[in-house]
Amino acid sequence: MAPWSTYRKAASIGAVALAATLTVTACGSDSAGSGTATASAAPGGVALVNAGKITTCTNIPYEPFQFNQGDKVVGFDVDIVDLVAKKLGVTQDIVDIDFAAIKSGAALNARKCDVAAAGMTITPERQQNLLFSEPYFDATQALMAKKGSGITSLDDVKAKNLKLGAQASTTGLDYVKSKGFEPTEFADSPKELLGLQTGQADVIVQDLPVVLTWLKKSDIGAKFEQVASLDTGEQYGIGMKKDNTALKKVVDEVLAAAKSDGTYNAIYKKWFGTEPGGASGGASDGASTGTESPAAGS
Repeated sequence: MAPWSTYRKAASIGAVALAATLTVTACGSDSAGSGTATASAAPGGVALVNAGKITTCTNIPYEPFQFNQGDKVVGFDVDIVDLVAKKLGVTQDIVDIDFAAIKSGAALNARKCDVAAAGMTITPERQQNLLFSEPYFDATQALMAKKGSGITSLDDVKAKNLKLGAQASTTGLDYVKSKGFEPTEFADSPKELLGLQTGQADVIVQDLPVVLTWLKKSDIGAKFEQVASLDTGEQYGIGMKKDNTALKKVVDEVLAAAKSDGTYNAIYKKWFGTEPGGASGGASDGASTGTESPAAGS
């Protein structure tokens, strides 16, 4: 989730229990790599969990990467995986699941899905559990607080003894912990935003694109602002089961083709209002008022 969360991520007891349940479920399944015994093979020798569909595990909402719009799930990640679905000649089916079960690989191992697309940062720890695509989004973190707070950095948060909030199981959480903070953890991004609005936190850390999307809403933008950018050098990847090299090959080919023919830029502009590198998108955002030093592997 950063998601391009994601990386979104210290799991709660409930999330750990869910991951354990999924692992047990996986142990009772067949050993046919990335697909079930009844699923048909898609082009490129890719075996899918459900015939005729590529099933995506994600964590909703994480606007603009994936969120509900009426009775549909839409977003940047959704459009990217739709390109993979088109290549395979199938449709995309989306499963909303706890992020901890996604980043741990439990959901994929239990064959709840073929891919995980959830604004998820590629990290060495997650690479032990997941097979990642090539990076598809350059991300960074941001601090958000009330207008006029005077905050421009994490140092200010510490000096003013302010309450810091972060989304559980995220790289934003990991980053501020590495800086010596013990923030209040919120189960998902909407609860984190609500925590800021209700005073449970004075400032929150979240993926920059998510913060920018929140601030476009008039009721939020009128009271809050991005006060700092934390350039953590993160990149998002699409996760797959560790041994699913056939699907990774297809996903990487689709991403390369989309970046080459302009499709990727069009999708990016659709959701972020600018092409990659612009002021409303990823890590090169120029709207921040303060910058922290990058943290390798965050």
